[in-house]
Amino acid sequence: MTAPLSYGAHARAILRLGLPLIGGHLAQLSISFTDAAMIGRYGVPELAALTLSTTVFSVFFLFGSGFAWAVMPMVAQAATADDDTRIRRVTRMGLWLSGAFFAMAMPVMWFAEPILNALGQNPQVAAGAGDYLRIAGVGLLPALATMVLKSYLAALERTRVVFWITVAAALANGAANYALIFGHWGAPELGIRGAAIASLLAHGVSLAGVIAYARLRLPQYPLWQRFWRPDPEAMAEVFALGWPIGLTTLAEVGLFAATSIFIGWFGTAPLAAHGIALQISSATFMVHLGLANVATVRAGQARGRNAGAFLERDARTALGLSVVAVAITVALFVLIPERLIALFLSPDDPERDAILPIGVALLMMAAVFQLVDALQVVTLGLLRGLQDTRAPMLIAGLSYWGLGLPSAWALGLVAGWGPVGIWSGLCIGLGAAAVLLLHRFWWGAVPALRATSRP
Repeated sequence: MTAPLSYGAHARAILRLGLPLIGGHLAQLSISFTDAAMIGRYGVPELAALTLSTTVFSVFFLFGSGFAWAVMPMVAQAATADDDTRIRRVTRMGLWLSGAFFAMAMPVMWFAEPILNALGQNPQVAAGAGDYLRIAGVGLLPALATMVLKSYLAALERTRVVFWITVAAALANGAANYALIFGHWGAPELGIRGAAIASLLAHGVSLAGVIAYARLRLPQYPLWQRFWRPDPEAMAEVFALGWPIGLTTLAEVGLFAATSIFIGWFGTAPLAAHGIALQISSATFMVHLGLANVATVRAGQARGRNAGAFLERDARTALGLSVVAVAITVALFVLIPERLIALFLSPDDPERDAILPIGVALLMMAAVFQLVDALQVVTLGLLRGLQDTRAPMLIAGLSYWGLGLPSAWALGLVAGWGPVGIWSGLCIGLGAAAVLLLHRFWWGAVPALRATSRP
């Protein structure tokens, strides 16, 4: 494994693991994508409420997923040493920590409406978001548990099953959305509450699928045997690696959440356009997130083998593949922005003409930050694979909140550039993160691993 391989061999290995993960991330995103597309055709106020509520849910989901992300490099490294006991221990404690996080987060979901009202959101929008989160918030528990088990399976290179389970969940979500939002097939018409029920169902399907696979196909890792027994040592290790990952992710998703709050002050149409543009750019981001996951697994394997040369070639290959994907998505954003935005709007919606130009302008900004966003997330994946999480956390806090958020405020609200100015602040924050993380990896982590590498 440590012998030099061609870049083509590295690319094939990365794509073999990465394509199912990319597909799985896209299928997972399709749950919120389907919610937004169907709710957008149900009504613009409901779409604005969904934008706020899914932003709140994402903040807690991605923060809590830090423990799942921690499981991935730990399992990958343990697998290279054939340490089955450690694989079981860290995965189990990842599930414990995710459950504890859910218990702390649920009260915020339950009282989301008064919180959003206090933040100055439209009362009708806040009420709809509250309805959604009281139902969908329960799904945070199965969603976090599923993330832990997906990380466990990905680290063991079982990525295809992750894809198929997520596809099944997305299909269940789509069918439930169609029935419960609009009242088809004899179901009640529940609007945004129907979308929340559908999302809860999808998370339940995902969790049932990964548990069934883990029990039936990986009996050598009895995750559920004496599951009730605490393991303080493993829990401390997962916590120590996971909380910086969670805070790093929170810094980024919190930046996007803050921009949603800012844009909400401009009115319902700009917020709906912002939500649509976020959905589209998030779909393309899943390609880079899948590559980042593979980078984490492969870097964890390289760390376990002290293979510095292997890590360098893998890193160049993963970053190169990400840049190719950026070129394709930027072309789509520039050439057909109106068609992409229109997918989320009813042809006869009275606010369609107000939403379209704002959405197109925001997609142009998304085209600008695609490259730096891709580079920073793949580099983060590489650093996590090396279990380097605290310095990236500090870099994220400085870049997103020290530069990105103040820039969004200054350009969008003070300078009067509106939503485009706010998204310009996103570009500044993501660009700073990309530069600093790349420096950390290539001039810090790589030389350190090379110094201890075996010939």
